[in-house]
Amino acid sequence: MREAHASLDPGEIGGLVVDRALEWLKAAHCAVIVSDHDGHIVPLAGRGLSDGLSVAAQGVAQWVITHGREFTTADLERDARVTGASGAVVGLPLRARGRTIGALVVLDRVASAEDPKLGHTVAELLVSVLEGPAVALDNALRLRRAEALSVTDDLTQLYNSRYLNLVLRRESKRASRNGRPLSLLFMDLDGFKAVNDTYGHLAGSRALVEAAMVIRRSARETDVVARFGGDEFALVLPDTGSEGAAAVGERIRERIDAHAFLEDAGLNIHLTLSVGVATLPDVAASAEELVRSADTAMYQVKGSGKNGIFIARGAEPAE
Repeated sequence: MREAHASLDPGEIGGLVVDRALEWLKAAHCAVIVSDHDGHIVPLAGRGLSDGLSVAAQGVAQWVITHGREFTTADLERDARVTGASGAVVGLPLRARGRTIGALVVLDRVASAEDPKLGHTVAELLVSVLEGPAVALDNALRLRRAEALSVTDDLTQLYNSRYLNLVLRRESKRASRNGRPLSLLFMDLDGFKAVNDTYGHLAGSRALVEAAMVIRRSARETDVVARFGGDEFALVLPDTGSEGAAAVGERIRERIDAHAFLEDAGLNIHLTLSVGVATLPDVAASAEELVRSADTAMYQVKGSGKNGIFIARGAEPAE
């Protein structure tokens, strides 16, 4: 329990529980699996799990979390509660503050002649011993969720401007140190005010969510997508020069242009995108200068007919 409460990393705490369980129960396959705030099953730590066993372990964990009690079976293949593998299984609830937050699942590939039931006293003792680490795990998961909320935009679930500024400062220092380019896209939805004025703010919010989805799906895994505010979005592209950034910006612009907004509500709204591109060190030497240059480039597009892309070059943005 001391080791578990010494960490704020859910994966580390889960790994600690797995290691102890393998030692106590002399098993070869074990996992700690939790339920996140949306009810999704999330594996935190595991040992000796193939893809098939991992799927089975998640199914057992789902049952344990839902029912809040121990799961045992001599052969999973013959157990209607969970499908996906064969072998003997024991699943124990991880309880914290009166809730079952996860499960410790121990598996054996070989089926047992009888249910691998733990004695009542032993089972209660194990669940009781696991409650301390479970509380530590619950604390760590709550902290991770709070940290995620502090950097996430409530509406679009993109990163917020606070996190964008943190990333830009970090990446600009790294780019300067390594001599690598760093690009920033500033994007503004053209015609968004008309959506609010014509269909109401709820429709406008839904349009923003759809735009965020299109932008996120158009970005690369290494890029950071943020809602800067209102109907403005930003995209940080590490290790990317102005030409590569312009190609990404053009791809996003084309996809926004082709997207039918609010189609699920029986509407077919057309919006476009104005995109400004700025690259460090071409036109900026710091995160603040990069933001100013990208913002200025975007407003050059807005003032030149919208639905386009401008690249900041030198003191003045150029098309």
